[in-house]
Amino acid sequence: MLTYLALGDSYTIGELVPKEENFPHQLVQLLHKEKTEVTEPVIIAVTGWTTDELAASIREHALHETFSFVTLLIGVNNQYRGRDLDNYKKEFTELLNQAIVFANGHTQHVFVLSIPDWGVTPFAEGRDRAQIAKEIDAYNAANKNITLAHKCHYLDITDSTRKNGTNPEFLAEDGLHPSGKEYGVWAERLAPMVAKALNP
Repeated sequence: MLTYLALGDSYTIGELVPKEENFPHQLVQLLHKEKTEVTEPVIIAVTGWTTDELAASIREHALHETFSFVTLLIGVNNQYRGRDLDNYKKEFTELLNQAIVFANGHTQHVFVLSIPDWGVTPFAEGRDRAQIAKEIDAYNAANKNITLAHKCHYLDITDSTRKNGTNPEFLAEDGLHPSGKEYGVWAERLAPMVAKALNP
């Protein structure tokens, strides 16, 4: 059985949706259908976490085991709180290096997801949506460059959140976080990437 570690924030834990509808659990279900057997995902993620808060929690968990593959999705709260982009680059790089360690040094078994654009959602009403989009793009350009430089996989899901971010079916009750339907889009994109990397 393969093992899976998911690192992140509200977008990984699945704020306001049943746990089986967050993207890590949907990913595991899709992999099962493709005859890739994976255990229940180990998730280290809390709504509101920034890069440094995720890093601190990883240290507190004192995880010593390694995993067949790892996903990492982090940074929206850095952007939301107006954190410095250079600081994000530094802390994201450290988290990616840690993810590679968790994947037993296999860079091709680490999958980074881009940051969703919350600026299109009803929650962002009255805010500068264009500015939010610009900052999210800058964060994603940074995490993509770092991910590819480390020879890990990168999945862009921002386009889907922009397309579906005004559709209630793709949103949780708070009008901010994705629904299980949106997480399903991410899982469907991720599953073939993971399957191919683990079954070359």
